[in-house]
Amino acid sequence: MTPSPLTRRHVLLGGLGLASAATLSACAGTAESTTRTFGTPSPASPSPGQRTVTKNLTARPVTLDLGGRQVSTWAYGDTLPGPVVRAEAGDFLRVTLDNQLPDETTIHWHGLRLRNAADGVPGLTQDPIATGQKYVYEFTAPDPGTYFYHPHVGVQLDRGLYAPMIIDDPRERGDYDEEWVLVLDDWIDGTGTTPDDVLKKLIGDGGASSSGGMGGMDHGSMSRMDHGSMGGGGAGAAPWGDAGDVQYPMFLINGKAPSDPDVLSAKPGQKIRLRLINAASDTIFTVALGGHQMSVTHTDGYAVQPEEVDALYIGMGERYDAVVTLADGVFPLVARPFGKTTGGQGLALVRTGSGTAPDPGVTPVELHGDVLVGSELTPTDAARLPQKDPDVTLDLRLQGSMSPYRWGINGGPFGDNDALEVAEGQRLRLNAVNQTMMTHPLHLHGHTFALPSGLRKDTVLMAPMQSLAIDLDADNVGSWMIHCHNIYHAEAGMMIALEYTS
Repeated sequence: MTPSPLTRRHVLLGGLGLASAATLSACAGTAESTTRTFGTPSPASPSPGQRTVTKNLTARPVTLDLGGRQVSTWAYGDTLPGPVVRAEAGDFLRVTLDNQLPDETTIHWHGLRLRNAADGVPGLTQDPIATGQKYVYEFTAPDPGTYFYHPHVGVQLDRGLYAPMIIDDPRERGDYDEEWVLVLDDWIDGTGTTPDDVLKKLIGDGGASSSGGMGGMDHGSMSRMDHGSMGGGGAGAAPWGDAGDVQYPMFLINGKAPSDPDVLSAKPGQKIRLRLINAASDTIFTVALGGHQMSVTHTDGYAVQPEEVDALYIGMGERYDAVVTLADGVFPLVARPFGKTTGGQGLALVRTGSGTAPDPGVTPVELHGDVLVGSELTPTDAARLPQKDPDVTLDLRLQGSMSPYRWGINGGPFGDNDALEVAEGQRLRLNAVNQTMMTHPLHLHGHTFALPSGLRKDTVLMAPMQSLAIDLDADNVGSWMIHCHNIYHAEAGMMIALEYTS
């Protein structure tokens, strides 16, 4: 295998101004000093008769009111989440980003199987967009589903830079009356600290060792939480081990704090399609709608056999669609953070009639009922990959520790590990194993993968010490990222490149 041709410094910290030169040097390790450079990508052109959807976005500093608390942060426009980008499967999208931030940035279209030049990873697919510059992303959105977009520079996602992206299926008959998009987030920016400060404290002086070797780690040195303190039942009984590193002061649903929740109004008996997106950086949520069951219909854009559940776990970067039939009254929709001892929970209100709003700390009984682990869903036949033996099998070992705060894949942090290689047309099997005591949401760019059950996803929660064989078809030539979608783990090195060979 060949070393990844871009530096860890460029991708992890590209333009971030994250830390002192000493800390940056420690983070950079011994990676090669050469980086790719990119000109303006040749514009992709829509095919004759292909519909074109255009959108203009501006990333800029803003002040937001989160339940009476004023926070200075960054956002797309002046809303949280940012503007929805919506199109139909097969549409050609032309999205212009105007960067008015005091830093470089990009947009990554999370979950989309799009052309490599539009994937938004600085140093791998494009140069970062400088302050005051505009950049045009052009691509076809081939697959329907629930997606979102966010930067792929530093820890910018843990500010306010995220928004839904919905790709509709024009052939789908919607057996529901309304649709609600629900974006979950953990929030710390502008509350006396910033995500950059959080990462610096986690890394510490020399916390990210310059050594590329990850073998022989004392995984037992990683911090463990007292799961008993979280209460019994579904909300505290998941196999997620130590699930996060950051204690957040608040959790949001659709950019709203529990003290001023988003109110979703409908009529009793209506069927509602919920599109759930976890845009958080460090938090797995348990989601429940008080007084209701949910019928889960999709995960990461792919249809599943409908599954009736009381609640579901949703990891960072995951998306789920579910249908609920609403009762009469006022009901809490909660996003309970797993493993967090501060900050309460995310809350929205569903109102179909008269009634008193519940307390922000309400605990619906559904949290202690049948809680879905999404990887246990059953795919529809149409969502399965064709049966085929793998042409090549590679290992994907997730490694790291909390002290020192150092994460990596296959023996080293990104830039010190070797890129995975595949040839176009091959069926690739990745034997993934989580060799740590923390849960990691494993995310693949530009492709989807199949679990052993056939379930199709692009992001999957890997519990401590879990092994999982995932298959993908190498049908999208380019240089792609595989990484943990805990943003702090990724920025501390838990990424690896997937390179197509000639």
